[in-house]
Amino acid sequence: MSRTPDLRTYEHAEPLFAHLSLTDPRSPEHDALREEIIEICLPLAEHIARKYAGRGEIFDDLLQTARLGMVMAVDRYDVTTGSPFLGFAVPTIMGEVRRHFRDHLWPLHVPRREKELQGKVRAATDDLSRRLQRSPTAHELAAELDVPVTDIARTLVAANAFQTRSLDTPARDNDGEPGMTVAESFGAEDPSYRLTEDTITVAPLLARLPAEDRQLLIWRFYDTLSQGEIAERLGVSQMSVSRKLTRLLGDLRAEATDELPVPVA
Repeated sequence: MSRTPDLRTYEHAEPLFAHLSLTDPRSPEHDALREEIIEICLPLAEHIARKYAGRGEIFDDLLQTARLGMVMAVDRYDVTTGSPFLGFAVPTIMGEVRRHFRDHLWPLHVPRREKELQGKVRAATDDLSRRLQRSPTAHELAAELDVPVTDIARTLVAANAFQTRSLDTPARDNDGEPGMTVAESFGAEDPSYRLTEDTITVAPLLARLPAEDRQLLIWRFYDTLSQGEIAERLGVSQMSVSRKLTRLLGDLRAEATDELPVPVA
């Protein structure tokens, strides 16, 4: 035999709010009905608090904050708007939990202006979410608050600064099992990056060298001739080739690093 669904839950709270709106706010009946609605909505507050658990804050503090937001939602909800209670309550409760993180947990430095704007963004997000029946875009938030969209973007990024993650923290795979750490998931540094940077830096310097100096470097570093073999080709001593190479490399290094060349005796 099928059971009749329980309609006295936070998913179906609108009839209770309709009844509440018809009672005298100063009457015992109003107080009793309000307490009943709050009790019915307690699981919603706990559900939202658990979504934010494990982010560096004590769960009991999160639960207390979520319950405070839930009471605020109960007291502010207007059943005559025709909007569902959940559509109003969830953003209100989540807003209070996020404000708790903003005010108490900021491991990363966030400029004061971004912190202050975040409160306005949060309030505007809640308001626009109710009006649009969806989450607002950054451009819609910027228009609502009359600020540049770049400020909105910085503020949304700063909102994540209450939580940091160690590079040694194991990441979770698709099955929720711990896997490699965050650091292990990073790719190794490609040595070709440094080679590319050096090539880009040195190429114009080589282009400005006299032809005989470029030929000397080609013989030594591309053709891999020894200093003695180069000396034979030029008809000079090996010491002369060594000194010239040292001078050339010193001048190139100085130009590449904006340093003064070291004189060669």
